[in-house]
Amino acid sequence: MFVEVAGGLWTGSLALLADAGHMLTDVAGITLTLLAVWFAQRPPSPAHTYGFVRMEILAALANGLILLGVAGLVLVEAWQRLWAPREILAGPMLAVALLGLGVNLVAMWLLHEGAGESLNVRGAYLEILSDAVASLGVVAAGVVIWTTGLSRVDPIVSGLIGLFIVPRTWWLVRQAVHILMEGAPFHLDVLEIERAMAEGPGVQTVHDLHVWTLTSGREALSAHVLVDDLADGQQVLEGLETLLRKRFGIDHSTLQLETAHGLALVCRRPGSTD
Repeated sequence: MFVEVAGGLWTGSLALLADAGHMLTDVAGITLTLLAVWFAQRPPSPAHTYGFVRMEILAALANGLILLGVAGLVLVEAWQRLWAPREILAGPMLAVALLGLGVNLVAMWLLHEGAGESLNVRGAYLEILSDAVASLGVVAAGVVIWTTGLSRVDPIVSGLIGLFIVPRTWWLVRQAVHILMEGAPFHLDVLEIERAMAEGPGVQTVHDLHVWTLTSGREALSAHVLVDDLADGQQVLEGLETLLRKRFGIDHSTLQLETAHGLALVCRRPGSTD
C-alpha cells in the first residue's frame, strides 16, 4: 500500500493511488476481522447474553461503508482528471502495479478457505478480489500509456476501479444491515420452516415464528407451537429440535408449547446449555 502511494505520487498515476486506497480498506477490513474474531471468543455475560458474536457483523458494515467512501472519492477525482489529464511515468507505474497484483494474489490464496464460512472474512476476501482486478487494470493502463502515451487511460481505469467496488460493497452492506435488523436469513424460507414444523407429530399449528441470524453460520429461531397433548411435550420438542438442526441447520431455538386453551407447558432451547 505504501509503495503504491509513493508510486502514485511519483508517477502522477491516479490509478495507483486508487489501488492504494483500496489496499488501505483491505488493511482496515483484515484488522476489523481480527478484532471481530477476538471479541467473538469472549464468553457471554449477564449484560451480553449472546456474547459478542455480533461484532463480526458490525465490522463488516463498517468495512463496507469505508469502501463506499473510497469509491466515491476515486470517481470524483477520475472525472476531474479525465478533462485535465496529467503526465504519467508509465514504466515505474507498471512496475508498482505488478507488485500490487502479486501481493493481492497471495492474500486471496490465504483467505479463500475462510471466505466460505464467515461473512466478515468473505468481505475481506471480496475486497482483495476486487483489488486484484483493480491491480490488473492498472497494469493494463501502464502498458497502454507506455506504448501509446495516452494518459487519459489512467483516469478511465481509476473510474472503472471505483465502479467495480460499488456493487460488491453494496451487497456486503445490505447483508450486514439485514442481519442487524434481524431479518430472516437469505438462504432459509420461513414459510417452509413453518410448514415443516406444523407437519411434525403431535403438532397442530405454529405461530409467532421468528428466524434471524446471530452471526455467520449461526441462526436462531423462536416460535409458539400448538400441540395435541401437553403430556407428549418432550417428544414433540425433541422431534422439532432434530428437524430444525438436520433440515435447516438451526441449532439455537426457543419453543413454547401450548394447547388450544392457551396453556404453555415448556419453554426451552433445544441443544442449548443456557
